[in-house]
Amino acid sequence: MQKKVLKVNPKDNVAVALVDLAQGETVTLGELTYEIIKDTKAKHKFVTEHLAVGDSIIMYGVLVGKASQPIRKGEVITTENVKHQSAKVERKTETTSWTAPNVDKWKDKTFMGYHREDGQVGTENVWLFFPLVFCENRNVEILKDVFEKELLFEKVTKHQLLLRSLINNSETETAVEDERDSRVFKNIEVKFITHQGGCGGIRQDAEALGRLLAGYVNNPNVAGATVLSLGCQNLQVQIFKDALEKISPDNKKPIIVYEQQKSGTVDEMLSGIIKDSYEAIKQANEIERKPAPISKLVLGLECGGSDGFSGISANPVLGQLSDLMAGIGGSTILSEFPELCGVEQELVNRCVKEEDAERFLQLMKDFENSVVAAGSGFDMNPSPGNIKDGLITDAMKSAGAAKKGGSSPINDVLDFTEYIKEPGLNLLCTPGNDVECTTALVGSGSNVVLFTTGLGTPTGNPVVPVVKISSNTSLSERMPDIIDFNTGDVITGEKSIDEKAEELLEFIIEVASGEVKTKAAILNQNDFIPWRRGVSL
Repeated sequence: MQKKVLKVNPKDNVAVALVDLAQGETVTLGELTYEIIKDTKAKHKFVTEHLAVGDSIIMYGVLVGKASQPIRKGEVITTENVKHQSAKVERKTETTSWTAPNVDKWKDKTFMGYHREDGQVGTENVWLFFPLVFCENRNVEILKDVFEKELLFEKVTKHQLLLRSLINNSETETAVEDERDSRVFKNIEVKFITHQGGCGGIRQDAEALGRLLAGYVNNPNVAGATVLSLGCQNLQVQIFKDALEKISPDNKKPIIVYEQQKSGTVDEMLSGIIKDSYEAIKQANEIERKPAPISKLVLGLECGGSDGFSGISANPVLGQLSDLMAGIGGSTILSEFPELCGVEQELVNRCVKEEDAERFLQLMKDFENSVVAAGSGFDMNPSPGNIKDGLITDAMKSAGAAKKGGSSPINDVLDFTEYIKEPGLNLLCTPGNDVECTTALVGSGSNVVLFTTGLGTPTGNPVVPVVKISSNTSLSERMPDIIDFNTGDVITGEKSIDEKAEELLEFIIEVASGEVKTKAAILNQNDFIPWRRGVSL
């Protein structure tokens, strides 16, 4: 029988409703009973003691808010009676001990990946086209149309058939189905990126974009790249090349660069690009999957469209998986700094190096100050959807989001565009914005991104599989076309967090080996939005 309520941490003075609770209903939590004062929807929280104005709201064992009104025992907390509040952290106060999980069953596990000369292993094999400046977006789009039409003989989609039927004033249109693989090349995908950067903003944003794109070229899922430049933009070709050399001094991947202002007509440039790129793509197609230890996986950890169950099902499952990866010798990257607000003390205490603890706090402080300077604050982070589904304050959202990082030591702290260099758990400074965060994780070396959601999102990436993980079964059943893996059975008590983490790792191995395509890949969801820290000039 499913439990009706849950207290996440013994220190908490709120309990989570696992099902809808009616006003006047009595529920039991341990040896205590509570009368529900107002109707409380599943995913929302009620207080387990009377609170006066200014009293602390504790969840996950940390401060997540203060009562702005008197709140009666058994009453649901809302944005009307609770305000965001988080503990202030100045320094590392202790070194947290950690006992690694037993990983004996995983030590000899492998996945089928694409081995690169620098020792990295890709889960995909992608030839990437991208511009250094938005002025080249149209040329990239032309190339996209040409290459996709010729290299991938796409079937007529059901939406095309629908429009065709409307045009022809007929009820249905049919197409001959061909189940054969229609790709010209079997071992290489050709993907295209466009963006709105590279010029017009501050030089620092252009340089950051250069580093981000260099990270994409260096990502193990990328076999090589075709780069388009106008010539006069802030993000000069040399800036991009210098950024790549810094990440990978011995880069062996083929890179084709065309600069329009040196190339004559558009027709001449595009013709040259097509010829050169085709030959390079043909060579990259010869790379085949081979066995690799799962320690070669670099898993990006992210959440979006979170709900009140995310922090007690999907995110802790990722946390246990992150701990397994740390024990195996693999790597994970935890991002979204605005969603770590309120749990800084735990995180700094887990930093192996004192300088990383200091750097994390400084990055958090600088980020928050920039948000305040823009007239906002981290307390504005929860979206209307988050709030509607039980995440009342940023600190509450953060405490649940941080569960994705498990409990292992933090081996490195990275700023935006810095490339991963340490195994185990890493922190990466990114916004909470779904696509900006995913974009950054891939630029820092993730070869698979794990994305938890309670409300649903189609987010994907052009070069890395994005595994969408639902916090509740209702979402998985309602949006099966975007959800890859469901952790809702943790909420119902059918499965433990440890069991789901092991199931998820098995699924990731299948995705990394190319045996399973993610729903985002099937939908051709290729999102790319660089984080712009500055203003437009």
